[in-house]
Amino acid sequence: MTSWGKRDEMIVHERDPFNAEAPPGVLVEEFVTPVSTFYSRNHGPIPELDPDAWSLRVDGAVSRPLTLTLAQLQAFDHVTVTATLQCAGNRRADLIKVQDIPGEDPWGRGATSTAEWTGARLGDVLDAAGLDPAPGAGHVAFDAPDVSQLADPPQPYGGSVPLAKARGPEVLLAWAMNGAPLTQAHGAPVRVVVPGYIGARSVKWVQRLTVQPEPSDNYFQATAYRIVPPDVDPTQAGPGDGISLGPVVVNAAILAPFDGSRLPAGRTDISGYAYVGGDRTVARVDLSTDGGSTWVQADLGRRTDRWAWTLWSTSVDLAGGPHTLLVRAWDDAGAQQPESPASLWNPKGYANTSWDRVEIVVDAA
Repeated sequence: MTSWGKRDEMIVHERDPFNAEAPPGVLVEEFVTPVSTFYSRNHGPIPELDPDAWSLRVDGAVSRPLTLTLAQLQAFDHVTVTATLQCAGNRRADLIKVQDIPGEDPWGRGATSTAEWTGARLGDVLDAAGLDPAPGAGHVAFDAPDVSQLADPPQPYGGSVPLAKARGPEVLLAWAMNGAPLTQAHGAPVRVVVPGYIGARSVKWVQRLTVQPEPSDNYFQATAYRIVPPDVDPTQAGPGDGISLGPVVVNAAILAPFDGSRLPAGRTDISGYAYVGGDRTVARVDLSTDGGSTWVQADLGRRTDRWAWTLWSTSVDLAGGPHTLLVRAWDDAGAQQPESPASLWNPKGYANTSWDRVEIVVDAA
C-alpha cells in the first residue's frame, strides 16, 4: 500500500495535498470501488479529527439550530446509497493535449469511483433543525476544517448545493464507506455525499451546515469550480465569474484495454464506465473500433443503482493493425457526449465529457 492506504498502482498526481487516481484497468475490476482504489482529491493537508470530539453545527434559516455529536447523528435513521463521485477535473489530461493548462493536475479517466455510503439523510437533519421554507432557505452551505493555500488568502474548504437537492433522499451525512467507518483520507468522521453532483460538493470532514438564501461564498464554490471562457485568465477570475458546476453531464470512458495496448488478433473484450448526474440515467453506450466510421452498442451492466455508474462491456473481433477505439454515451433525455475535447477546452480544465479515445495495436494473426 502507498500513502493513505492506497494501492501501489495508484497514479499519484500530488503528495501534499494528496491527489491520486486508479489506473483504468484497476478501476474496472469491481462495480463498487474498494477504498484502496477510490480516487482521492484534496485541496490542502488532510485533517485528523477525533470522532469523540467532533460535532456538527446546523444553523442559518432554521428555527431550532442544532449541534450534534457523532452519536447523536447516528441516532437518525441509517441509510445506504450506492453512488458514484466524479471529480470535475476528470479526464483533464485530454484537454491538456489540446492546449496546456498550467497549475492543474492531469487527471485521467480514474477520477471517478463508486462506493456504498452509509449515514443519515441530510434532509432528516434539516427537518430536525426546523427548516424554514421561507425565502431565506435557498441553499445549504457546508464548512470543513481543511485549509487550502489555493485560495488567496488561504481558507478552509467549503461549498453548497441548492436546498431542493439537499433535501433529496439520496443526499447523506455519511460516516461509513463500503461497510466500514470512513478513513481519514475520505472524510472521517463525517462527510457530505451529494450523488449526481461533481465531487467537489461532497464536502469531507464537514463541521457546519448553514441554510441560507444564496450559494456559499467560499472560494471553492464562488470562484474555483466554475467554467470560464477560453480567453479568460483563470488567475484573474473572481467570485461569480463563469458557470458554476453542479450536476454531472453524461460521460463515458474506456477502461480496458488501456491506451497503447498491444493485443493479439481475434475476439477482444472492451469495457468501461458511463455516468450521468442530475435526474438523468445512462440510456445507451456506443463503441467504435475504427475511429468512428462504424459503431456498435455496448451491453449495459448493473442498472439497479440510481446514483451509480454503468459499467458497460462488449466483445469485438479485431484484425491485425492499429485501431482507434471511441466511446460515446447517451442519457435518457437524448443528450450525447460532444465529439471533440477541443470544443470543450477551458482554462481550468473542467468537465471534459468528449468522446473517449484509446489507441491500440493488434498483432497479425
